[in-house]
Amino acid sequence: METVQVEENKDNSPVRLFAVDALRGLIIVFMALDHANMFIAHKHSPGEYWGSGFPIYYDSLAFLTRFVTHLSAPGFFFLMGVGMFLFADARQKRGWGKWAVISHFFIRGLILITIQLLVVNRAWELSGEGWPTIYVGVLFALGAAMIISSLLLWLKPIYLLLIAAALFIGTEFLVPAPELWGTFQFADPNDYIKAIWTFPGGNAALWSNYPILPWLELVVFGILFGKWIQKDQEQAYSGAFKIGLGFLLAFVVIRYLDGFGNILPRMGNTWIDFLNLVKYPPSITFTLLTMGLNLVLLGLFSRASAKVQTFLYPLVVYGRAPLFFYVIHLFLYAGLGLWLAPGGTSLLVMYPYWLLGLLLLFPLCFLYGRLKQRPPVNRVLRYF
Repeated sequence: METVQVEENKDNSPVRLFAVDALRGLIIVFMALDHANMFIAHKHSPGEYWGSGFPIYYDSLAFLTRFVTHLSAPGFFFLMGVGMFLFADARQKRGWGKWAVISHFFIRGLILITIQLLVVNRAWELSGEGWPTIYVGVLFALGAAMIISSLLLWLKPIYLLLIAAALFIGTEFLVPAPELWGTFQFADPNDYIKAIWTFPGGNAALWSNYPILPWLELVVFGILFGKWIQKDQEQAYSGAFKIGLGFLLAFVVIRYLDGFGNILPRMGNTWIDFLNLVKYPPSITFTLLTMGLNLVLLGLFSRASAKVQTFLYPLVVYGRAPLFFYVIHLFLYAGLGLWLAPGGTSLLVMYPYWLLGLLLLFPLCFLYGRLKQRPPVNRVLRYF
């Protein structure tokens, strides 16, 4: 998760981008809801996979609780790309060379992968659901995507657009036929490579939810958008809103046709069936819907008045400490679940616990954000 979203003033002083921070803060709040659901309510869906038994919802609240959290993962990858370019642009104006920038992101990417394997996976084990020895989760994919995309930062926009489009459409071709789910025995090392790079799956030894290539498209798209912000911030945010609406329209059309772009056909004809999409890996419809909503929100946040910005300040605080929030909130909600609801509870009871967690995390994120700005500590914490 790239936490540094800056542009340069004429005097070369860094300026925070409110809309970017606020959007990241909002999807962090949604992410916390998803994990509170898992650790406390124990009503988390089994996962919207490309070939397994797809989750069926008979309760609108249960579905909506899961649905809003779908904005989180695509938003994180996209905003990481935005932040990577703006960080690189700001540092090059301060005299950094290209290899210094690439080295920075290489180290950050390795740190994210290490935190996933050594720290975050221990938190998942507290859920009591049973986890594989090696879990390729979102931090692993973010770290790998950061390393790869650091080599793409200086490509022309047209090339970035072509790469993003190829990955966006190509995801559909990377996924095996749904009826092959369960046929991969992972006796062949190549099956593990496929799980890490192309489509989710695995066994007790290794399980991948976030293969790298299907999510890399969003980082590349974020880099492209970062270039747009750097060139004309007002036009970029206005364009984000319009592109978001276009994505939503394309989603409706492709989902209605129920063919290419869905990976799996609709399970029925209710509004829940229409919005219940394949996330693992992100189908074309999933990406269009979630990124459409994220881009519309980004455009709206960019138009926020001073009063609205003050009201949304808590989101900005969370949005400026994403990695810190991510790691701490997993153990916090796991602890709350084990202490207050070891056998699970209803969603209505879970919601106050979710808000309690956010309340406890706010001062911690505020203090961490302040600490990151202080030298010489910031030289180390900029990697986190």
